[in-house]
Amino acid sequence: MTGPTRRETFLLGAATMIPATAMAQETPRRGGVLTVHFATEQRILNPSLQASTGVYIVGGKIQEALLDLDAQGNPVGVLAESWESAPDGLTHTFRLRRGVTWHDGKPFTSADVQFTAMEMWKKILNYGTTLQQFLEAVETPDAHTAVFRYSRPMPQGLLLRAMPDLGYISPKHVFETGDIRQNPANTAPIGTGPFKFVQYERGQHIIAERNPNYWRNNMPYLDRIVWRVVGDRAAAAAQMESGQLLFSPYSALSIADMQRLGRDPRFESTTRGNEGNVRTNTLEFNFRNPILADIRVRKAIAHSLNVPFFIENFLGPFAKPGTGPIPSVSTDYYPGAGMPQYGFDVALANRLLDEAGHRRGAGGVRFNLRLNPAPWGEDIALWATFIQQSLSQVGIRVEVVRLDAAGFLRTVYNDWNFDLASGWHQYRSDPAVSTTVWYRSGSPRGAPWTNQWGWTDPTIDGIIDNAATEVDPEKRKALYADFVRSVQTELPLWMPIEQIFVSVFNRRIRNAGNNPRWASSSWHDTWLAS
Repeated sequence: MTGPTRRETFLLGAATMIPATAMAQETPRRGGVLTVHFATEQRILNPSLQASTGVYIVGGKIQEALLDLDAQGNPVGVLAESWESAPDGLTHTFRLRRGVTWHDGKPFTSADVQFTAMEMWKKILNYGTTLQQFLEAVETPDAHTAVFRYSRPMPQGLLLRAMPDLGYISPKHVFETGDIRQNPANTAPIGTGPFKFVQYERGQHIIAERNPNYWRNNMPYLDRIVWRVVGDRAAAAAQMESGQLLFSPYSALSIADMQRLGRDPRFESTTRGNEGNVRTNTLEFNFRNPILADIRVRKAIAHSLNVPFFIENFLGPFAKPGTGPIPSVSTDYYPGAGMPQYGFDVALANRLLDEAGHRRGAGGVRFNLRLNPAPWGEDIALWATFIQQSLSQVGIRVEVVRLDAAGFLRTVYNDWNFDLASGWHQYRSDPAVSTTVWYRSGSPRGAPWTNQWGWTDPTIDGIIDNAATEVDPEKRKALYADFVRSVQTELPLWMPIEQIFVSVFNRRIRNAGNNPRWASSSWHDTWLAS
C-alpha cells in the first residue's frame, strides 16, 4: 500500500483544517462586510444570460435559481419548493415559492420562470441553448406553477443537476421590452436574492447590501458584500494578508501564494466548496485555419506537450493529467482511462507534421500560429507559455496574444480571430450541462465556452443529443463513453489537465465552503466572526 501523493496530501489536509461540527456549534453573528477578490471584470453580471464563475461570484448573491445544491451535493429547492416529472421525461412541473419579491418590490411569479426559460436560457444562455434545445413551452397554469414541456425526453436527473448553474431567474417586467442583451439590468442586476445590487464602479469595486425583505427569515447575516477589483495577483495576496480582502475564489491567486497562505494560521487554502466546479485546462483549435483542420497537425501539437512535466514543475499538488472532457471525479459518467490519449512523443509529432506537408523552412520553422490564453488564472498563463516553448521544438512558431476578459471572449467566441486558444472547461455534475456544448455544433455565435471552432460532426451531434435525452442511466453512461471516444479521436479540442479550484478564506468567515459550489452560491447563511 502506497502513501498519498503530494496532491492528495494537500487536498486532504486542506479539507480537514476546520471541522464542520465545530463551526456548527457557533451562534451566527449579524453584521459585517465581506470583502471578496474580484480578479476578472465581467461584461455582464446576469447569470440567466451567461454561465461562468466570474458572473456567479457576484450575480449568484443577487439573483436566485430554481434549485441549488445542499452540503451533500443533492438538489435542494430555492425559488422552487418542489418538483415532479412524468416517467417519459417530456413534462417537468415546478411548484414555486410563495411570498417572494424582486428587489424592486414586484412579486416573483411563474411568468418570470416562463420568460427566462424561453427567452434567455433557450435563446441566449451559453450552455442553456444546448441544454434546452428541445424545450417547447413553459406553461403557467397559476402564478406559482411552471410546467416545462419538451419535444424529446429530458432526464429528471440532468435537469435537476443543471438548475443550480443554468436555472437562474430574471424578472420578466424588467426584460420583456427592448434588447435583452443590452438591458441595463445586466450590469445592475435585480433579483430575489439575499443581497441587493448597489454599485458597479469598473476598475474599482462592486457593492451589494443586505436585502431586508429576503424570503428566508432573519437572513442574510452580512450587512454588505464588496467585490474589490484586483487584477494583480501579488497585490491581491498582500491585501489578503492585511485584511483588506477576506476571500479569494477560483484559484485567482498565484500558486505560490495559495500554498504560502495555506500555511498561515489566519487562512485556509482549500478545494473545499469547489467540488462541483472541477475544471480541465483546454487547447482549442480554429478549424477555419486549414493547417489546424488537418487532424495530423492537431495530434502532432498534442504529442509535442509534456503534460506530466508541466504539472510536476508548474502546478504541483493542484492538478493531475486529464484523460478527456469528462473528469475522473464524475462517478456517474467517467468512462475510464482507456480512451485515446496523446502522450509526449516529439519524434511522432515531427513525423506527423512532415506527413501533413509542413516541412521545416528557414530557421527550422514550419508555420506560425497565434495563441489566445484566457485571463482567468495563473495556470492558463503558464500553460500558454509552455505551449509556445514546446511547439518551437517541433518547428511551430507561436505568438501568444494576451487580452483582458472582454477582449478574449470577443476575439475567440464572437470574431473567431484566433488559431489556438486556451482556458478552462468546467464540469458541472453531468456532461450535458456544460461539457458537450463545447463539441456540439449549432451554438449561437458569440456564446462563450461553446463550439465556435468551425468544426461540425453530425455523428457526434447525434450521440450528444441521444445522451441528453436518454432517461435510462446505464444507456446514458454508454452513450457518453461513445462521445468521449469519438471526440478524443477527432480532437477538435484537447483537455489534458484536470484540477479543482482552490479558495483562500480568512478564518473569520463562517459557513464557508458548505456546499459543492459555495463560491457561486448565495451566501445567505455566511457570517463573520469578530
